[in-house]
Amino acid sequence: MGSFFRDAGSFKASEAGDVVRVFVVGPIQTNCYAYVSASEALVVDPGAAGARVAAALSGERVVCVAATHGHGDHVGGVAALVSSTGAPFALAAADAAMAEHAGDPAYSGPGIAYDDVPAPTRLLAEGDVLKVGTARFRVMETPGHTPGGVCLVGEGTAEGIAFVGDTLFPGSCGRTDLAGGDPEAMRRSLARMGREIAPQTVLLCGHGPATTMAEELASNPFVR
Repeated sequence: MGSFFRDAGSFKASEAGDVVRVFVVGPIQTNCYAYVSASEALVVDPGAAGARVAAALSGERVVCVAATHGHGDHVGGVAALVSSTGAPFALAAADAAMAEHAGDPAYSGPGIAYDDVPAPTRLLAEGDVLKVGTARFRVMETPGHTPGGVCLVGEGTAEGIAFVGDTLFPGSCGRTDLAGGDPEAMRRSLARMGREIAPQTVLLCGHGPATTMAEELASNPFVR
């Protein structure tokens, strides 16, 4: 498992004082996020550095560890983070078996090894809500990159923030040529995001920079 870890700082997420912390982790530099509200933290996609993420969040109570999908670069740190914090782990059922075999090169890529992941304690499905402090995140099922891919769309004090994993990137979208990928499902998911996520929403992607829904509607050829 890659040991790369960089604390990429934080930004204010709401007038209520909520903050998003960003960590870049693992051999292919996955974005791990912590949404912090009222001294509670929701950790999204803990990559391959769960123990270091836990240490960085020692001042907050981690109330949930959630994954947007089951690829090793997004879940490889789950076991260590859950062990350190005692937080429940949430993932869509369709990606649970994939995550439990995160070290399999079919999912992680040749020459990259991740820790396998414990079975989720909560199975995410369309319309479910994850709560952290005064914020809420609604689960939007967005298969395509993987069968169980989801986006977490902010509500309450988290309105205007969405964690989109590897479904969408600035000007592009996630790969569909890996195990479980489905180009047609990806097309439908991206079209749905364009219809249902408010244009001003900041989209926090699984790799690389953030974007907004408005920017992607204007320039991303995959969001139509």
